Amino acid sequence: MKRSELRRIPSVEKIAQALGDTRLPRPMVLDVVRRDLGTLRKQKAIPDFDAVLARVRAAVVDLAASRIQPVINGTGILIHTNFGRAPLSSLAIERLAQIGANYNNIEYDLAAGERGKRAAYLERSLALLCGAESAVAVNNNAAALILILRHFCAPATSGGQLRRPVGRNKTAAPSNEVVISRGELIQIGGGFRIPEILESSGARLREVGTTNQTTLSDYARAVNPSTAFILKVHRSNFFMGGFVESPGVEDLATLARKKRVPLAEDLGSGAAIDTETIAGVGHEPTPAESIRHGVDLVCFSGDKLLGGPQAGVIAGKTKLVEAIKRDPFFRALRCSKLILVALEATVETYLCAGGEIRGAGIPVIEMLRAPHDELYARATKIAAALAGLPIRAAIGRGRAQVGGGTMPASAIDSVTIDLTHTTIGAQELAARLRGHTTPMIGYISHSKLKLDVRTIFPHQDAEVVAAIRAAAALAPEGA
Repeated sequence: MKRSELRRIPSVEKIAQALGDTRLPRPMVLDVVRRDLGTLRKQKAIPDFDAVLARVRAAVVDLAASRIQPVINGTGILIHTNFGRAPLSSLAIERLAQIGANYNNIEYDLAAGERGKRAAYLERSLALLCGAESAVAVNNNAAALILILRHFCAPATSGGQLRRPVGRNKTAAPSNEVVISRGELIQIGGGFRIPEILESSGARLREVGTTNQTTLSDYARAVNPSTAFILKVHRSNFFMGGFVESPGVEDLATLARKKRVPLAEDLGSGAAIDTETIAGVGHEPTPAESIRHGVDLVCFSGDKLLGGPQAGVIAGKTKLVEAIKRDPFFRALRCSKLILVALEATVETYLCAGGEIRGAGIPVIEMLRAPHDELYARATKIAAALAGLPIRAAIGRGRAQVGGGTMPASAIDSVTIDLTHTTIGAQELAARLRGHTTPMIGYISHSKLKLDVRTIFPHQDAEVVAAIRAAAALAPEGA
């Protein structure tokens, strides 16, 4: 590019001043401007000032939109991974504000006046909720599974243990084989695969059965002196039907005791209620149920059906949980004070329910239980508030999903607000709503933008109306 052309590139400061108040820190705005002006040097021709300003402004808007901010979830997916999974309870939010703004006793014994144990109260309440001897929390469920694997499969020098002898073999040899059904070698969110997680921890897989058929005898034949433990993985993010067989947890626990090997189960979602009592929702195994059936260790997520923050919970026998906490790798995976506080409040919400229905006060559970009549009344009120706009709002039927890799076969009857604009299409209307002060996201079906009321909080109804009114008032594109 000729030097005369380069001179046409405006200065960083001139563009920054022309942008005005962007509500972003000035260093970030200047960084956007410098990056964008830098790309102009590679072009054959320099656009005029207004064009340069427009493209920089668009880049600033995109950057601002990438900040973590509240959104209105009209997708009908309750545990939406892209939207931060489970919203926190009011008690959790209150506790976060209290602890986050102050010093706290996270590792201080107030009674003794000296250093204390981290998360002792949470661990005791988690154990009570899970019906277990002990429990501990780490930063996510994948981390929980890795710690279980390290304990059972890693050499003793790395924090692992030597397995108890099998049968007549009295020699305690290192063991790192994990017996697992081929039908449970699943892939979880973000492309992470259970086999890769297992192998990254030094475990060797001993796959048994077939994709759709695994019997108890398959497990029995696979156990040998190199077996570290039997692992059962709950298929929480998909389901199989037809010619399918797999042994129940109780039968596997009996076999594990007979073979003198531990049994661990990755439950994934971590329900703390009887989900089958909710219309349209199937049974989801709970940690208490698995432990009652004889599982030695269970692990599950904190931010799915439990309704808490991102965390991974390990619950089970005290000697196993305590050994996992002694693993040198445990410190790298432990939770921050804010996660511990939010999880503590979530567990307390369950334990303090008393005579109320268990799960009351947990947003995800309350959304699941919301009655159809209540949703219909809210949708009708919102639609009536949109009268006179160039938008037609009709009441439709929806099928909400639990989401987050949880209970894929379950679909809950719901109510939708179906929006049709007189001059713009559903895609443009959706884009306008995403650009609202509080972004609102729905889904498009049959050329209509649908908002599922089940995943919209009642206190957001007025904002829904405001967002739709604002979208309707915008000038048509290109006008």
